[in-house]
Amino acid sequence: MKILVTGADGFIGSHLVEQLVKKGYEVKAFVFYNSFNTWGWLDTLPEDIMEHVEIFQGDVRDPNGIRVAMRNVAAVFHLAALIAIPFSYHSPDTYVDTNIKGTLNVLQAARELGTQRVLITSTSEVYGTAQYVPIDEKHPFQGQSPYSATKIGADRLAESFYRSFDLPVTIVRPFNTYGPRQSARAVIPTVITQLLAGKTEIKLGALTPTRDFNYVKDTANGFISIFESDQTIGEEINIATQKEISIGELAEELIRQINPNACIICDEQRLRPEKSEVNRLLGCNAKIRKLTGWQPLYTLEQGLEETIGFLRNNMAKYKTDIYNV
Repeated sequence: MKILVTGADGFIGSHLVEQLVKKGYEVKAFVFYNSFNTWGWLDTLPEDIMEHVEIFQGDVRDPNGIRVAMRNVAAVFHLAALIAIPFSYHSPDTYVDTNIKGTLNVLQAARELGTQRVLITSTSEVYGTAQYVPIDEKHPFQGQSPYSATKIGADRLAESFYRSFDLPVTIVRPFNTYGPRQSARAVIPTVITQLLAGKTEIKLGALTPTRDFNYVKDTANGFISIFESDQTIGEEINIATQKEISIGELAEELIRQINPNACIICDEQRLRPEKSEVNRLLGCNAKIRKLTGWQPLYTLEQGLEETIGFLRNNMAKYKTDIYNV
């Protein structure tokens, strides 16, 4: 079975491509076109993986490119998106074009081509600050940033295509994913890279918000488990550990592991607007366990250890002297 992965050049996408190949699937990787002909993190994958991957360069905002890429594939895992919350504050138009219109292009093409399975990637940010915990799939949605608002819009479009046209859609909703290959716009790599660069004052925004952190290999396996279950069609499904930790506690643990002499300082530019900050995310994973049998295989400690090891060997790719929006 041939599977198209959009956003295959990114953090989660590259891990998903790798896991799909290891499980014997034929993979077409949709990567963002650029004149340097670079394929993002796919450029770092071993040859024995990449020899089983077909590359398609394009832009999810282009309906024709999406349609061409989706020909002769049985399923599509749609991960391509703009994800940085701070960047969405001053460039919301690009988030509408990429996250909403890009998703619409995938849904339209799938409908026209008769694609057998469509997995649309959501985010725990669509829930906003938890109104109750653990957050299950019936929790209300709240757009607390332009980013989360566009993901809510994309999710609801996906639902409408399932209900209106019987398109075999599943909405996959990972909570905060971390691990090797993540950019420094995310909290875990930004703390680790500052520490590995020898900094003793670690710059962060708010420390009290809590997050439910998935190790990236668990997230990728969650996608595949959802895909391999017929019971997930028409559903929206969390991928969560059902455990939470505050940003401050997380940073202190990383400081303890790497440089106990470091301390945390508040960097004003890293703070979200007060009403935009999501103060608590703790996901319920009962549904994914029931429908697929998935469960996380990595503890936070194991995931952090692998992440630190990767970043230690790839520091040249990270700019620790600037705030990575």
